[in-house]
Amino acid sequence: MAAVRTGAVVLVLAALAAAPAAQAPSTSQPAATPGRSHLGRLFPPQDLGLLEAPDRDSWQKPHQILDALGVAEASVVADVGAGSGWFTVRLARRVGPNGMVYAQDVQPEMLAAITKRIQREGLANVRTRLGRGSDPFLPAETFDAILIVDVVHEIEDRVTLFTNLARALKPDGRIGVVDFKPGGAGPGPDADERMPADTVEAEALRAGLEVKRREAFLPFQYFLVFGRPEAATPPVAPTGRRRAATPARPTPRPRP
Repeated sequence: MAAVRTGAVVLVLAALAAAPAAQAPSTSQPAATPGRSHLGRLFPPQDLGLLEAPDRDSWQKPHQILDALGVAEASVVADVGAGSGWFTVRLARRVGPNGMVYAQDVQPEMLAAITKRIQREGLANVRTRLGRGSDPFLPAETFDAILIVDVVHEIEDRVTLFTNLARALKPDGRIGVVDFKPGGAGPGPDADERMPADTVEAEALRAGLEVKRREAFLPFQYFLVFGRPEAATPPVAPTGRRRAATPARPTPRPRP
């Protein structure tokens, strides 16, 4: 996650999944890598307080983002690049005790901070997940929604990232990508660390995804919703099944 200025915030991939209790990263998961971006740098854990700006709710509009992704009670979602867990706790409250949130990051320090936070807030429906580079190490065909906020510009191989995320989706699942618009306006990283929306779209398409919607309600960020292409289905007869063709009867000849 990139460093941000006043009112800064970093949203992350969010994915919902039902799980029994919060847990620290599994020892079977990979070790974190020292970096993941050619544009930005990993967000330093000592600066997590910057992500808790009091005005973030007003311009981040988290509830509208979750509505647009269809996150509801009992959803299974992933928050990829979860950072301080600002979005993780909002996802956990939205999906409720019958849902699950995977809070994913490549830095163990971030996951340790999230574990303390969800324990403090009494949330038992969050699991932490340690990723590496472009692989979030999420289970296949599990998630109703995956949310990535202000993270994709830090990933070096975004096509591989989107390929791995697509594999983790349920067939009708959605991936929401939120990142700061180019130009340097508002909170967020410096202008030279921002990535245009059309670049993100092109790389998601290369990974086999398609754009489902482009939301425009965020003042400082673009919001793209991706999903798997819908499979083409053959036309169906009105009765719901195809009828065999009836052979034509010969025209009777007149008698002499």
